[in-house]
Amino acid sequence: MKIRVGVFFGGKSVEHEVSVISGLQAYNSFDRDKYEPIPIYITKENELYTGEAVGDIANYKNIPTLLQKSTRVFFMCEQGQFQLIRYPVKKMGNSVVAQIDVAFPVVHGANVEDGSLQGFLRHYNIPFAGCDVAASAVTMDKYVMKTVLKDNDIPVLDCVTLNVKEYERDETAAYERAENKIGYPMIVKPVNLGSSVGIKVAKDRAALEEALEYAFTFGPRVLIEHAILNLREINCAVLGDYEHAEASECEEPISSDEILSYEDKYVAGGKGGSEGMRTAKRELPANLTPEKREEIRQLAVRTFQVLNCNGVSRIDFMIDRDTDRVYVNEINPIPGSLAFYLWEALGKPYAELLDDMVNLALKREREEKSVLTSFDSNILQNANLSGAKGVKK
Repeated sequence: MKIRVGVFFGGKSVEHEVSVISGLQAYNSFDRDKYEPIPIYITKENELYTGEAVGDIANYKNIPTLLQKSTRVFFMCEQGQFQLIRYPVKKMGNSVVAQIDVAFPVVHGANVEDGSLQGFLRHYNIPFAGCDVAASAVTMDKYVMKTVLKDNDIPVLDCVTLNVKEYERDETAAYERAENKIGYPMIVKPVNLGSSVGIKVAKDRAALEEALEYAFTFGPRVLIEHAILNLREINCAVLGDYEHAEASECEEPISSDEILSYEDKYVAGGKGGSEGMRTAKRELPANLTPEKREEIRQLAVRTFQVLNCNGVSRIDFMIDRDTDRVYVNEINPIPGSLAFYLWEALGKPYAELLDDMVNLALKREREEKSVLTSFDSNILQNANLSGAKGVKK
């Protein structure tokens, strides 16, 4: 019997369109002899749609028409079965549209990749691929991620964070705090976005003001760190879980400016971004010495496991050419295109990568079922709400 996989993509995120591309890449790459993939599109209003039209990238040129041809659904867990129910429910007949055995989120950005969708799936007890709720939240908050990595002796750049209210109260104090701790040049980015959205380099106060104003349009908190100008960016993916993890090949993205932009990643590949990260300009494998390659790959695995990741994540590194020091820049818990091209470079086909991720999801489900989550108690039989301390008594 084939495993029914619900492939989730889209969502209320500035990286919505990138997620559609990544999600449909995965949907089309599942081995149909082993899996029955079901495409589940999340609109920017967080509504769920499925159907044959949802699985065709050509239909996303006109979203309203796509939705008219598709079926809106919601989730229901019935006797251990995870069902997609037609909305609104039929007055007569069966409203079950499909059932899934495991969820497969391919979502990017705040409100979906940051643990929000994972929490939704966990609420319904649906096994799902990728990072769990806590790991998703930690990896998507760049400041929290840096704090955890620094505590585990993994090299990261020092940083400061600002929220929009403290910035509005005293802009000068905000500038001085960044200048005193970080100094120019500095890089400013939203705390919880990926895909190089909202990022600018500041080399003086005027540029810092512009960068902060820009970053705050994408979220209420920003992170500021030193900008390495003589920089090499190296990316490496990791597949596995807390018990065993392996590193992919390393790549060096080719940027058109001081920092790798959204356009560099998704638009400049020569095909209008229609194939996502696959068509981005890169050197693969990266031109590294065997020693430096192994240093980065080992550091990638350590980072992945320290953050308790699962499935596939991509770790982005920075090398300061002046000192040859390597720093972890950020981790993408659900990377664009699931970084499948980094695994193809080592001889692992995309379908095999997807198979590994599903197996890891089912392994985690088996392990969690063995953990005690409740126990019999007669506390409710003796509960008394007559006083403020009744329940404690």
